[in-house]
Amino acid sequence: MCTTITVTNQGDDQDTGQVPGRRMSLPGDPEDMLIDEACPELRLPAFRDRFIDLATTARREQATYKQFLLGMLQAELADRDLRRQQRLLRLARFPRPKRLEDFDFEKNPVTPEFVADLKSPIWVREGRPLVLIGDSGTGKSHLLIGIGTEIAETGLSVGYTTTSALVNELAEADANRRLSSVIARYSKIGLFCLDEFGYLNLDRKGAKLLFQIFTEREERKATAVATNSPFTDGDARLCAAIADRITFRCTLIQTGTDSYRYQVTESERRGETHR
Repeated sequence: MCTTITVTNQGDDQDTGQVPGRRMSLPGDPEDMLIDEACPELRLPAFRDRFIDLATTARREQATYKQFLLGMLQAELADRDLRRQQRLLRLARFPRPKRLEDFDFEKNPVTPEFVADLKSPIWVREGRPLVLIGDSGTGKSHLLIGIGTEIAETGLSVGYTTTSALVNELAEADANRRLSSVIARYSKIGLFCLDEFGYLNLDRKGAKLLFQIFTEREERKATAVATNSPFTDGDARLCAAIADRITFRCTLIQTGTDSYRYQVTESERRGETHR
């Protein structure tokens, strides 16, 4: 015998969200197979995965049809948000996972309250730059990836690369007459994270290629740069022009001079010495 829920009428003129005089079939009925077949066609994977559990819960809690439908829709929306976040994080191409909650603020002059404001996508939508400057090992890349991860999880597109990789890509594209299409692709990214800026000694050609990227994104799309030094190498005029575009209306984070890796190594060494 088929197990059913009887939904009673609570008044002829009152809309209770229930369907008077009808029965809602539970899992195990022939309709289950039809639902399972329909969900892929309608691109509703969460419906397919959670229908039985939510239907069982609806019967136990004597939910109305509207409540059951709302629960299914909310499950589908939550699943789509999660899959979108995962897709955006894959497209960002971060070299390793880094989250802001794992950053050790006690060993860095940066305050968590200041960084917390950057979790909001407002500054990204406004196209404002972010510059992280500090010596090697002070957490620039961790903050850059962590902030980028937070922005991707809000639903905006994010891209990550190092300066050397970007210059090489642009130079190859220029040689193959594809420079315009590559620059156009980078111009569409919501937040572009460029790491290891100060570690590359830019020649004039490399500086000109980077200048085109920053010019294309200026005041339209947000760019976050991590660097260990001011822009002093290479062509002075081009470097000054790049610095002008990066720093205009930018948020500046100074991570200091004390290497976190060195501090951890020293702490572990002292611990070994006192054993």
